[in-house]
Amino acid sequence: MTDVDFMRMAIQAAREGMGKGEMPFGACIVHKGKVLAVAHNSAKADIDTTAHGEVQAIRTASRQLRQLNLPGATIYTTCEPCPMCFSACLWANLGRIVYACRIEDAAKVGIRQIPISTTRMKQLSQSDVLITGDVLREDSLKLFDAWSRLPR
Repeated sequence: MTDVDFMRMAIQAAREGMGKGEMPFGACIVHKGKVLAVAHNSAKADIDTTAHGEVQAIRTASRQLRQLNLPGATIYTTCEPCPMCFSACLWANLGRIVYACRIEDAAKVGIRQIPISTTRMKQLSQSDVLITGDVLREDSLKLFDAWSRLPR
């Protein structure tokens, strides 16, 4: 499977979350070609502001492997990680972050963001995590647009 295939899983998870009233964020964690976790935001359902898709996927993958560290694993996410999620990725020792939309894309549809890119966070943290952006960005933009049209 490819980056596109795994990103499609993250986007599908985000759609499922949107169907439950959550924001359009989904994530998929893969290690050695095996999917360890697929999750979406569940902040509203869990009454937990930290229950972002990336954090939920890291929690699931760590429990599955029974370890805190996920070296060599890749996270696929529908949007460039926020500072909290980026930090969680670093603390889990993920090897790679692949995202679809950019932080500014989320802000454009009304999702409050701290405007700091993963590239800048990587630089500030002196991390060696690999970052790949804009994978299926257009598909994720459509998801964000659909979310922005939902009644709240």
